[in-house]
Amino acid sequence: MNKDWTPASFVEQTVEELKTQLGNDKVILALSGGVDSSVSAVLLNKAIAKNLTCIFVDHGLLRKNEFENVLKDYEHLGLHVIGVDAKERFYRELTGVTDPEKKRKIIGKNFIDVFDEEARKLKDVKWLGQGTIYPDIVESLSATGKVLKSHHNVGGLPEKMNLKLVEPLKSLYKDEVRKVGRELGMASHLINRHPFPGPGLGVRILGDITPEKVRVLQDADDIFIRELRAWDLYDKVWQAGAILLPVQSVGVTGDERTYENAVALRAVSSINAITANWIHLPYEFLANVSNEIINKVKGVNRVVYDISSKPPATIEWE
Repeated sequence: MNKDWTPASFVEQTVEELKTQLGNDKVILALSGGVDSSVSAVLLNKAIAKNLTCIFVDHGLLRKNEFENVLKDYEHLGLHVIGVDAKERFYRELTGVTDPEKKRKIIGKNFIDVFDEEARKLKDVKWLGQGTIYPDIVESLSATGKVLKSHHNVGGLPEKMNLKLVEPLKSLYKDEVRKVGRELGMASHLINRHPFPGPGLGVRILGDITPEKVRVLQDADDIFIRELRAWDLYDKVWQAGAILLPVQSVGVTGDERTYENAVALRAVSSINAITANWIHLPYEFLANVSNEIINKVKGVNRVVYDISSKPPATIEWE
């Protein structure tokens, strides 16, 4: 990044470049509700306004109630958003799949297929917009040429797709994206939202994916994030979430023996996602969250806390 870079100069230059690049062409944007796609949407909207249509897909791997909440969040931005319920499609395609890379590839392919199908319902759409940022590209293809982990928005476009690709943020890191969002006047709750992986809970459920496992993880994750906010810790953490482990353990509920799932909690600090350190959350907080999850989430009887930093671990487990 040029040392003279500023959010204001980036917005001004990028908007002008988008106007020149896109002209009067229509764009369909892959909207996820996260910071990257949100900022991309506002930038594109600033450049081409009514020629932008945003598509938000519910792949069944979002956080609890996220589909409805995200649609509400975008009302004030003046964006044209179409919500697509594709849960059954994704669950069907992911049935029995346990390999992390295969899961990512399946989710990525189906994302693109859904967008392509939606684009065909619209007239004269020529571009697909995405919120790809620089770390996505780095992780999908490292300097050694080896994939660390693929991202659904990197290298996932089929050759015969009828849309060209526009990625206004692909040169930026996460902290720079947030600065651009603030420059655009976006609401703080959108800008400060923790990063969330494109494959969603699909890479936080280790092993095969089922609707029941999604339900368990959504409930556990909801408690974790809600308590982070209640304890005034959310904005002190860069990214957090729960992971459903592919192990079961013995526990006791009342006088009954249980043999149920274990959930890992993950919370890290970072600037650009290239490196990250685990957060020293208060013991009292962790004890409270553990009790809440075990007592309220059917199917979980053990909670652990991940104290791994990146590197050598990645932020996401898959």
